[in-house]
Amino acid sequence: MKRKWLAIAVLVAALAAGAGYASRSSASSSSTSATKAVSGTITFDGIWTGSEATDFGDVIKAFNKVYPKVHVNFHSLGNNLPTVLATAITGGHPPDMADIAQPGYVKQLVQQGHLKPISYAKSAIASNFSASWQQLGVFSGKMYALPFKVSNKSLLWYNVPAFKAAGVTAPKTWADLVKDSNTLKASGTPAFSVGGADGWTLTDLFENIYLRTYGVAKYNALAQHKTKWTDPTVKKALTYMGQIVGNSANLAGGSSGALQYNFNDSVTNTFSSPPKAAMVFEGDFVAGVILSSTKAKAGTGFNVGPFPSITPGANAGAVEISGDLFVTFRDNPAIEAFVKFLATAPAAEAWAKHGGFATGNHNLNASVLPNAIDRANQKAVGSAKAVVFDMSDEQPASFGATTGQGEWGIFQTFLRTPKNISGIQSQLEKAATAAYKKGK
Repeated sequence: MKRKWLAIAVLVAALAAGAGYASRSSASSSSTSATKAVSGTITFDGIWTGSEATDFGDVIKAFNKVYPKVHVNFHSLGNNLPTVLATAITGGHPPDMADIAQPGYVKQLVQQGHLKPISYAKSAIASNFSASWQQLGVFSGKMYALPFKVSNKSLLWYNVPAFKAAGVTAPKTWADLVKDSNTLKASGTPAFSVGGADGWTLTDLFENIYLRTYGVAKYNALAQHKTKWTDPTVKKALTYMGQIVGNSANLAGGSSGALQYNFNDSVTNTFSSPPKAAMVFEGDFVAGVILSSTKAKAGTGFNVGPFPSITPGANAGAVEISGDLFVTFRDNPAIEAFVKFLATAPAAEAWAKHGGFATGNHNLNASVLPNAIDRANQKAVGSAKAVVFDMSDEQPASFGATTGQGEWGIFQTFLRTPKNISGIQSQLEKAATAAYKKGK
């Protein structure tokens, strides 16, 4: 599934090619009489399990140093969270707060009147997050969510020995990528590994291409279906995508193999010995698969760089993310205190010290991260001036996040028939129209 978190994510250092301090001081100072006066219990439903749930527990402990009379009861629901949450809402008993990974679902809950605005936290959020990050939490003109922990999905991972053997380096532009892919193929290693059995890997590739070609504004318009999928901009992006998936001889396993490989396969194909391909496009969670399933080592076996630029000036440094949005179903002094705290650097640092963590909070002290690789990732994410959500996560689930249908299924069809661009566009538009009409 698309939800693959950063618990073991690793990025190599090549990626990284005083209102905030006032918040830090306020949050870490001894409790004042005002904070001691705030009391209550907060129920919080989240997706995290195992070590991630423990790490969030440390965030709660840091909060309790400032607000000792507020008790946060965290319920770990894993991937069952959307189902459990929907049932609780229908029954009239939602939690006080929740962690939701799909901005499209947050938007739906806002439109249905289930969520409370967090306007009281605007100042704290503005002190720690840039304007682009703040906007991620705005729905229907009001701030309803806080982006806390995220994953960088605008990356290209490559096999270092394969690149060295071909005499190429990490491509910075699309033209470099196409040229290098042909050189890699001539050297004896197919350029690309694609996990087409998981349709979301294909949508991620398209989304990064569209973002690098047309920038944030047009990306958001397509995500909201203000731009139709039959638009010429989609045709151009699909044409670029076809330069990768349309050359069967330059794919690990060919087109048929790419349709059978899942996400994990696409990674192990690239970093096995000998490799079946030289590079793979995906998020920072790729590193977890490399380290757990191959013998490749950072720097000597694998490396990573940003997704290549396509149109000069078209938000070439923008980052596509997936991540956690904290939302509230109720409003009281205890909840307000917790939300404001979560926006500060000490809250982020309580988790970051364990590693595998990235955030848009630019006041996070990177020295708390346990290694240079995590610090490089945080620098890339935290300094990003343009940020967008994974497009599929913003759309109705029947179109953007359902196995075998909607975008996932249609892009798999595109992998089979990459020359049928107009036909694919028509299928995408028909599916999108139906999903947006239903609203789910």
